[in-house]
Amino acid sequence: MMVLFWIMLLLLAGWWFRGVEQRRNDPNADLVTIASSEQATVTLKRNASGHFVAPGEIDGHAVTLLVDTGATYVSLSRSLARSLSLEPGREVTLSTANGRVSGHLATLDSVRLGGLEAHRVAGSIHAGIDGDVVLLGMSFLDRFDIQIRGDRMVVGPPES
Repeated sequence: MMVLFWIMLLLLAGWWFRGVEQRRNDPNADLVTIASSEQATVTLKRNASGHFVAPGEIDGHAVTLLVDTGATYVSLSRSLARSLSLEPGREVTLSTANGRVSGHLATLDSVRLGGLEAHRVAGSIHAGIDGDVVLLGMSFLDRFDIQIRGDRMVVGPPES
């Protein structure tokens, strides 16, 4: 009986610690739930790596957004663009944090972060991005007011 108790205790502790670690790495995971209330602003918390990561949507498809104020466009990988059925536009050479890469421009019908949505957003599709994470660049962020204080970013409608 004592062995069973310790096994259960270790399993519960592992489950709890996994949840703590998951919240550290993805503190904005509940943004999807909050988004249904159509709030006027979105508040993001930095994850354990110091990045603002949040769930979002491109053309109605769920994606993971990584806020990148140094990126000109909303940027995604070629494989993710294919799975979202995005049509690549004209070919361009892009300067990224990892150097120059060849890619294509694209127009995204809609991009959503919480209750904030923008239409006809300029995007880029290239191989310099890994996996299914989308860089949320200034082609989206420029349409809103952004304030960063400490470990929080507040994105809201532009002030008139």
